[in-house]
Amino acid sequence: MTNTDVAAVFDELAALTRIADGTAQSFRARAYESAAKTIGGLPRPVAELSVADLRRVQGIGKSTASMIREYVENGRLGRLEALRDEYPPAFQELVRIPGLGPKRAVALRAALGVGDVDALIVALDSRAVRELPGFGRKTEENLRRAIDRLGWYGKERRTPILEAMREAQRLVADLGRLPGVDRAAYCGSLRRFRDTVADLDLLVATSDPSSVSRRLARRSWVREVIGSGDTKTSVLTHTGLQVDVRMVPERQWGAALLYFTGSKEHNIRLRRLAIERGWVLSEYALYESGKETVVAQETEADIYGALGMEWVPPPIREDQGEVEEALGRRLPDLVAESDLRGDLHVHTDMSGDGQDSLEAMLDKAVAKGLEYIAITDHAEDLAINGVGRDEMLAQRQHISRLRAHYPGLRILHGVELNIGRDGSLDYDDAFLMDYDWCVASIHSHFNLSREEQTARVITAIAHPAVDVVGHLQGRRIGRRPPIDLDVGAVLEAAELTGTAIEINSYLDRLDATVEVLLQARGRDVLIIISSDAHNTGELDQTVWGVLQAQRGRVSRDMVANTWPVDRFVAWARARRHGR
Repeated sequence: MTNTDVAAVFDELAALTRIADGTAQSFRARAYESAAKTIGGLPRPVAELSVADLRRVQGIGKSTASMIREYVENGRLGRLEALRDEYPPAFQELVRIPGLGPKRAVALRAALGVGDVDALIVALDSRAVRELPGFGRKTEENLRRAIDRLGWYGKERRTPILEAMREAQRLVADLGRLPGVDRAAYCGSLRRFRDTVADLDLLVATSDPSSVSRRLARRSWVREVIGSGDTKTSVLTHTGLQVDVRMVPERQWGAALLYFTGSKEHNIRLRRLAIERGWVLSEYALYESGKETVVAQETEADIYGALGMEWVPPPIREDQGEVEEALGRRLPDLVAESDLRGDLHVHTDMSGDGQDSLEAMLDKAVAKGLEYIAITDHAEDLAINGVGRDEMLAQRQHISRLRAHYPGLRILHGVELNIGRDGSLDYDDAFLMDYDWCVASIHSHFNLSREEQTARVITAIAHPAVDVVGHLQGRRIGRRPPIDLDVGAVLEAAELTGTAIEINSYLDRLDATVEVLLQARGRDVLIIISSDAHNTGELDQTVWGVLQAQRGRVSRDMVANTWPVDRFVAWARARRHGR
């Protein structure tokens, strides 16, 4: 049992405790989250620590220490089991609907027996919700609108990428530790970096699949085994996510990874190419038709090469022109994480939601090998988290003094501004123009009309201090849909003003969306891939922004923060003072 395993248990406990306590501000839930973070960062295995040892660790109290030992020793946690029974996955999904929340969800279940989204839709359609105390007609209409905008209807419920990726990484690591497993990886739509997934597809290389299947069934994260065979075992996790684990011999790894990653349409195109050459392509190998002679199977690159193609990056395996491009050796020069030289949306603990100091963020940037960084704490109009003018000026002076200590890192003093309902920004124009770099983002008024949203964003884009629009449509995948924008008009405004569009690397944002990025291709629009980091660990999440860029077919030359520092700074100064 690893620290990651135990930390995941306390993260789940925190989420369920928020529901039980009826508030997102639950003190107990925050304590469990703090414990999860602490456990994940411990240098020693938590399983080796006694209750007394644990109590000496900052961030772990007496009760939490006892619970950690309970889980380590028994493989289960009584309180978590009880909460799982009381609030099953379908009910947890209900709680995530904007405008509902834990208290109202519990009230609906008690009064109307509503335990999942489908039952809520029935209750809304019958107008039963408006009759309940604390709800009313407006709430009923808002809930229905929220469900419609999230697309939560029909039988298939998709898991947001943030949750899916966390689970996939944890489960792959766990499977990789099982006896008999040579290696493990996630594939399917998650490897293609879709915003949401229907289930998880995991691939395991092993010479003893039956043994792996037996051990898999006993893992602590498995709630139920729903199918098991010689090459595939399907299970449900405690969060209700279906996980399909496919097992192949090591020699077949490349063929299986290729087969279980590509979209159905992409795979069909590859099989047709194989047939044209007298071959057969399956999840086991590319081989000669009617014979057992293997042409390629060990790596994806081997198979693509045998078919006369370049290796196709997983995010674009959707049969949207990539097959023809790979055959013609003209795949787009997609941006890679190693291309990024700067990070231009970074918070410190001066922001109300920031967690690490300015110096800590700069140290991590240096360790990561960045050439430049923009410190962009929240501006004054953001409630609770915003920073006033005097604090901003003091930070600017502090940065000026620190520059001598970071000779290899160009430090820009920036700010993340709030785009108001009318497109207005924080501070006055003279104050804004003194910043080195300004990100402007929407943090409120998400339900305005398409015309109003478009006008406010274009107004912000036109301001001479605004260098980039952050998380353009304000979405939180699975929790808040994107605002309704005339994307064409916004991109036209970005072209005319030279204002860049951000790809925000948070896994629950990934904003700009793929649809926006595809529309930006062929236009004179610059992209910035930013971490939006609020602590040192989040500076590494630009890996997700890069995958989003690849899925949106963003080439290296479209991304401004791939430029060398002198070119980038010269561009930023010229556009700021030349407009």
